[in-house]
Amino acid sequence: MSRSRCVPLLLLVLCGAAEFAEACSCSPEHPQQAYCNADVVIRAKVVGRKEVVTGNDVYGYPIKMIQYDIKQMKMFKGPDGEIDTIFTGPSSALCGVNLESNGKKEYLITGNMDSNGTLLINLCDYIESWESLSMTQKKSLGQRYQMGCDCKVVQCPMIPCSINDPTECLWTDWVLEGTVQGTQAQHYTCIKRSDSSCAWYRGSAPPTKEFMDIEDP
Repeated sequence: MSRSRCVPLLLLVLCGAAEFAEACSCSPEHPQQAYCNADVVIRAKVVGRKEVVTGNDVYGYPIKMIQYDIKQMKMFKGPDGEIDTIFTGPSSALCGVNLESNGKKEYLITGNMDSNGTLLINLCDYIESWESLSMTQKKSLGQRYQMGCDCKVVQCPMIPCSINDPTECLWTDWVLEGTVQGTQAQHYTCIKRSDSSCAWYRGSAPPTKEFMDIEDP
């Protein structure tokens, strides 16, 4: 899935059955930013899938969505209680996510809750197979990524690029490696240090006191 934020050209609720040529537009997002921006972050298996009608839009058309039944393995961030269903758009044009529903594959799923407490996911949320994650990414889920939620990961679109604030970390995976799943995404966390500045920290071990007290990384 895209490591990014989703901006459908037309809101899903306004085009449940409308026959337009919509598109799903995203901007890249580091896994830590995806974690911080999400209401819910879970490890889960998908055990069922069906199309459902969740209401009607302002034109009277039925709003169709895909409902996934899931088996939650672990919650890293979210509300009290277990989540057993998630919803997504009916097609990729509406940012809908296609997941394997045979219960064999484990996913890391990030998403956001609507006003009714329903978990919604889209193509621009960070959704990956669990086995594809690096050890650092797995260990960073929870406290490590949370330590950097006051920081901002800034993507470098082209060289030269720079940060404008000490709370920013410059993300150069795309410009240096041609992928948003590069070294910084897989092995680095942007962490807030004791002077409130932020810096990249590499590795799955907890940050040292020296690093937190402003050691050059």
